[in-house]
Amino acid sequence: MSTKKIKRMRALMTLTALISAGSVQAQGVGDTFQVHGFMSQALILTDHNDFFGPSSDSGGSWEYTELGLNASVRPMRDVLVAGQVLSRKAGNYGDGWQPKLDYGIVDYQFVADESRALGIQVGRFKNPFGFYNQTRDAPSTRPGILLPQSIYFDRSRSLGLASDGVTVYDEERFSNGTLYLQGGIGLPQVNSDAEISLSSSNPNLEGRLSTIGQVMYSHAGGKLNLGVSVAEVRADYQSRQETNVDGTFIFQPTILSLQYNAEKWSLTAEYEFQRKRLKDFHRAGYNSTADGESWYLQYQYRFSKQWQWLVRYDYTVSDRNDRDGSHYAKSGAGYDYSRFAKDVTTGIQWSITPAWRAQAELHHVNGTGWLPRQDNKEDETEQYWNMLMIQTSFSF
Repeated sequence: MSTKKIKRMRALMTLTALISAGSVQAQGVGDTFQVHGFMSQALILTDHNDFFGPSSDSGGSWEYTELGLNASVRPMRDVLVAGQVLSRKAGNYGDGWQPKLDYGIVDYQFVADESRALGIQVGRFKNPFGFYNQTRDAPSTRPGILLPQSIYFDRSRSLGLASDGVTVYDEERFSNGTLYLQGGIGLPQVNSDAEISLSSSNPNLEGRLSTIGQVMYSHAGGKLNLGVSVAEVRADYQSRQETNVDGTFIFQPTILSLQYNAEKWSLTAEYEFQRKRLKDFHRAGYNSTADGESWYLQYQYRFSKQWQWLVRYDYTVSDRNDRDGSHYAKSGAGYDYSRFAKDVTTGIQWSITPAWRAQAELHHVNGTGWLPRQDNKEDETEQYWNMLMIQTSFSF
């Protein structure tokens, strides 16, 4: 048995032991204490390029595994303490298998009644970003194996995943709808994945005080959902190659979200305008601004409680003034197709039991705009590539 498989088995055994221990503890601390968790394993095969490990090899990649354990308790009626530990292996992304605090908050509600919930959260909170960011790590909350990579990018996910700070929320409940507002300030968890994806020079980034806000409206019990998300993520930028080159990196995304849910089908669309800025450098050549654009349209059809089908078109471009990447290629910086990605996806999901499900999805991609640099050398990539993903997951 290979070393990787042994590590995977040990991690699964450890999570199982934690689950068992949590279940025993839950029986003795009262009704407010809850423990939940999940685990998933995927097989990824690509004809060209690698995604989450050596997926283009003959045997594909088994290097996409998620293990999560979360708990919550109410020490007082108006106070909630909650947190989640996540261990995730995704190819060469970050520190594979190393357990990390995904979120950990103390939530105090000033007002909690039938018409309103007003509160504050302190700690590490998941950023309110589009429809899926706050729950993206739990497989059961995702419409497919992968979220639309144009907006919920995995190759630099730490850039918008979570923040250490404080967030305030207000939920206003009306006769036929709910308005939800949230705003936060904190330090973003900018890790090596963002450093590698931002530039081939692999700079050192240190998160600075950043802001994020979201307004969501849900009509008729979730039949129609609308939202706007905005953020300004800031980080100190220090070149690893030239110690006297330093400045500020600013990421400013704005997301418009729309979803309609019928009895058997759902239609979801999100659009993102994103501005990336490098400023405050003494060398004028480093100061720059690039406006990117992303959107997707997704259709889900539920044949039954057990079976669901998905089809999605996902588009992203790094620079709206250079949509085909031709100017980027002429400058000698890299391939034109590394500046965009057009992904057609279809997938099927089978809920074997309420807790256990299996799914498969096929991607046909033009471009490498969201392909992980951690797994690929740019001069060895192909513009057109296909990917088959098969995953099974369990949650409780």
